[in-house]
Amino acid sequence: MSLVIDNSTPFILLQDKGRFGCRHLGVTQGGALDWVSMGWANWLLGNPLDAAVVEVGLGAFSLTCQRDGVLAIAGADLGATLDGQPLPAWGAFRVRSGQRLAFAHPRQGARAYLAAPGGFQGECQLGSLATVAREELGGLNANGKALAMGDQLHWQGEAGQVRTMPRERVPDFSAEARLELILGAQIGDFSGQSLFDAFNSQWAVDTRADRMGVRLLGPKLECRTQSMISEGIALGAVQVPPDGQPIALLNDRQTIGGYPRLGALTPLAVARLAQCLPGATLRLVPTVQEAAHQEHHKALSEWWS
Repeated sequence: MSLVIDNSTPFILLQDKGRFGCRHLGVTQGGALDWVSMGWANWLLGNPLDAAVVEVGLGAFSLTCQRDGVLAIAGADLGATLDGQPLPAWGAFRVRSGQRLAFAHPRQGARAYLAAPGGFQGECQLGSLATVAREELGGLNANGKALAMGDQLHWQGEAGQVRTMPRERVPDFSAEARLELILGAQIGDFSGQSLFDAFNSQWAVDTRADRMGVRLLGPKLECRTQSMISEGIALGAVQVPPDGQPIALLNDRQTIGGYPRLGALTPLAVARLAQCLPGATLRLVPTVQEAAHQEHHKALSEWWS
C-alpha cells in the first residue's frame, strides 16, 4: 500500500480526464472539474497530464503514508499540512512512511488535486476511472463511491522529472472570476435587456452547486422560447430555466436537456468556475469559438514551454 485514508467526506473523489465517446449510452463525462489544476499537479511529477488524481473538495481529508515517495498538490489552498507543517498549495514534496498528510478547509478556491508518481491506481470503466456517483461508475472500487476512511491508495511508479511550479502561472482564486462564454443557438431568443444583463451584471454562486452544475443568482433572464425538444448538453452549457436564473452545467451533467441556453462556458472557464465557493461573485464574458480555441491552445502550451 502507499496511502491509507484516515478521514474523508463525499467530496473526496478519484478522478482523471473523464469518459468520452459514450454519451449516446446516457453516460456522462465525469472527470476532474478543474482539469487545469489536475494537469499542473501531474506536471509537477512528470506524469501524463491526465493521470488519475484525488480531487479534494473543501478539505476535511487526511491520509497516512505507508511508503516513502514524492507527491504533489495543485489547485485550491485547503491548508494542507504534512505532520502539522504547512505545505504550499502548488508544489511537489517528499513524504516518508508514517507521515500524515491533511487538508483542513478552504482558504482560497474549492478543490485541490493530489497527484502521485504515475497516477493513482483504479479499475477503468469505459476507458476511465473517474468517479460519478449517480451512475455508480469509477472510483477506487469501480462503484462510483467517494474515497472513505480505511481505503488504501496505490500509485503506479516512480516520480519522473520533479518540477517547480512557475510562480507567474499560479492563479489567484480570490479574484472575481471572469468566465468566457461561447454564444449558443438560442442566444437570439433572449430579450435585449436580458442579454445586456447577462454580460453586464455581477452573478453570485448559489449554495445549490455540485459536480452536475452551478446555479447563478442575479437578474432574471427572459427567453421567448418556452419549450424545446431536448438536445445534447455540452460541458459548460449555461441553461436558463423558467425562473430566469442560469445553471452552468459541469462534468457530471445530464446528457440531454430542454432549457434554452445562453451558450457554453469555455473549458478554461469551467475549470475556473470549479474553484468558486458559494457566495463568490463572477461575470460572464461573451466570446466566439475561434478566440476560445486560441486561448485554449495557449493554456495547453504552458505545459510544454
